[in-house]
Amino acid sequence: MLDDLTLSPKEAVRLAALGLLAEGERSYAELAGGVRHFTTRYWGPTLDVMGSSIELLRFEGLVEAVAEGKSKADMRLRLTDKGRAALAALVEAPIRAPERDFTKLAVALKLRFMPFLSRAAQREQAEALAELREAELARLRDLRNGSHDQDGFLPRWLDHDIAQIERDLAWFEALAEELAGD
Repeated sequence: MLDDLTLSPKEAVRLAALGLLAEGERSYAELAGGVRHFTTRYWGPTLDVMGSSIELLRFEGLVEAVAEGKSKADMRLRLTDKGRAALAALVEAPIRAPERDFTKLAVALKLRFMPFLSRAAQREQAEALAELREAELARLRDLRNGSHDQDGFLPRWLDHDIAQIERDLAWFEALAEELAGD
């Protein structure tokens, strides 16, 4: 955890891995794929987030091999008691202001200072911001459609996020259209 005991992005990945194992045993490959699927659909591809290793979880005694496979990818893993305690600590850890807030700040600064650009450059920036939202929307829709937890809290949160991004996208598209009209 960070100095203020809040979750870091790497610990969010640990939370995903431990949480998936809390649902039941998985092969090494299934676990890695499940963590990768969730994190890349929600945050987009990022090496910083993917830096947490399943091997490290094994080394720390949070997960253990139940059965060896023909390859490392086939090895079946399960959560240990120590892993359950770590999962609880991660779920209960405070969350800092989301990184998304940095993105919101960056967008606000772009919008604040866009008038210093030519009209064509302003339109390009509005279109680029719309494209950014389209990519985020595609990732979240993919995660929502692939979620195994159709009745839990996650789908409801994803629906909330998707609706917000759809509103943002419409706003940026309208801005780009306005800038193209002059």
